[in-house]
Amino acid sequence: MAIHQLPCTEETLWLRILGKGRVQQQAIDELEALPQNNPLRSKAIDLLLNLKTTLEFNQNIDEEDRDLIMRLSPIYEQKLAEVKQEGIQEGIQEGIQEGIQAERRNVIENLLRVRFGSLDTELRVIIEPLLVLSPEEFTPLLLQLSREELLNRFL
Repeated sequence: MAIHQLPCTEETLWLRILGKGRVQQQAIDELEALPQNNPLRSKAIDLLLNLKTTLEFNQNIDEEDRDLIMRLSPIYEQKLAEVKQEGIQEGIQEGIQEGIQAERRNVIENLLRVRFGSLDTELRVIIEPLLVLSPEEFTPLLLQLSREELLNRFL
């Protein structure tokens, strides 16, 4: 059976993408129409973009390959935008987590200073183990336990 005779199903999509002309164009359209979270879509687009890059470096490309490169260019731009957006989101999440952690550290240090007058070396050592706890867990401990109880518990 030739590629152009394959049924238009998800199972034959990759083979049809490797076809030529109208069959290939239709398969790429189907690929783009798949949901963003579809694993086939993601893998196939990655492979297509690798193919695009390979074709672009080839000195002797024919008209059909040039058309394919042009067809894949918007997909490439969309993928770049998605990756950039994911990077921005990851950066925001990391920044938020770092901010939360810094604020927790600040609260713990302030509570220790208020309770015990200053942050000496022994008290500084227990800050890291306290950071693992939620504020609901560490706040009562810092307000109720004595210096010795805190040191014994977290050293």
